[in-house]
Amino acid sequence: MNVPKRILPVIVFSQFCCTSLWFASNGVMNDLVVNFQLEANALGNLTAAVQFGFISGTLLFALLTIADRFSPSKVFLVSALFGALFNVGVIWEGNSLTSLLSFRFFTGFFLAGIYPVGMKIAADYYDKGLGKSLGFLVGALVVGTAFPHLLKGFTETLPWRLVMIITSCLAVIGGLLMFILVPNGPYQKLSQKLNFSAFFKVFNNRNFRSAAFGYFGHMWELYAFWAFVPVILTTYNAAHPESQLNIPVLSFLTIAVGGIACVIGGYLSLKIGIKRTAYAALFLSCLCCIVSPLIFFIDSTIIVIGFLLFWGMAVIADSPLFSTLVANNSSAELKGTALTIVNCIGFSITIISIQLLTILRDVMNPMYIYIILALGPILGLIALYEKKKLQPIE
Repeated sequence: MNVPKRILPVIVFSQFCCTSLWFASNGVMNDLVVNFQLEANALGNLTAAVQFGFISGTLLFALLTIADRFSPSKVFLVSALFGALFNVGVIWEGNSLTSLLSFRFFTGFFLAGIYPVGMKIAADYYDKGLGKSLGFLVGALVVGTAFPHLLKGFTETLPWRLVMIITSCLAVIGGLLMFILVPNGPYQKLSQKLNFSAFFKVFNNRNFRSAAFGYFGHMWELYAFWAFVPVILTTYNAAHPESQLNIPVLSFLTIAVGGIACVIGGYLSLKIGIKRTAYAALFLSCLCCIVSPLIFFIDSTIIVIGFLLFWGMAVIADSPLFSTLVANNSSAELKGTALTIVNCIGFSITIISIQLLTILRDVMNPMYIYIILALGPILGLIALYEKKKLQPIE
């Protein structure tokens, strides 16, 4: 079936606009610390608040099978509007740490109606070549996640509150575009009733379990790495004062370059298979974790930047491929719920790894803490390798 050419670009652009909410506070973290007298551990706590909100949202969305019982474009719009509202709440002058955490929690909660629902919308339109389509979609998530760093990095004179307002306005635009220009897809199959057993039913499929466990290992590393990219750069600047790295801009580039990797991975999966491509990316990002301490001893900013850009590509390239395997190993009427469930569990794991890095940063040399991120990819590789019957799905 021919899909209108506008569909994928609109989905991708809307996803970019709305996911800029995700790390908006990270992009202006120094300003938040100064304006609201926050402690040094605010980075980990505010990031974890978004993740916890997302987990809570995906859990509720999955239990109520919202993405499979209602028009996903409408769910996307409502979630974008509420996400934008809570995101802009951070600019309130009367904020305390508690209110900031609450605003970030509810921003994350409504992101549950954006990221996995966006993938559900894509799956409703693209049956064959879903890996390539999700490559563009997750690429948009990556660039949207990095965007607040770019806003702050290229416009040092831009008030931090304006950064939050811009990201909220983008989310509203993205939600409206999705609602107006992307109707229900031809492969959509609405579920007619609540199905509380769906949360567990999807794991009966062995291929689904293998893809899900690989995704969980990937998630242990991904958001902890993204959250700590500015910390990695700050640590390097402290060890090499002459380097004077531009932390906001390099943080943006390190995260955003992963968007290119998602697209490349999507096309590569058409040639060598989805599982094989995902396995290779997970293996490469695992190696980056293991050798990460070495970069702090290298007196070459070019090598360090090159390594971080490579890590930024490897760490995310497998994400749309795992989502493709999850979607393709789920029944049509539970596809949205399956994606939401896997996101829920995966993002629960990110809270543990982010908080663990936050703790380790205070009790040991921060140059060595990123080795612990290799644990997730190692377990993910084992899950994929042992499930030999999981075949690439074209």
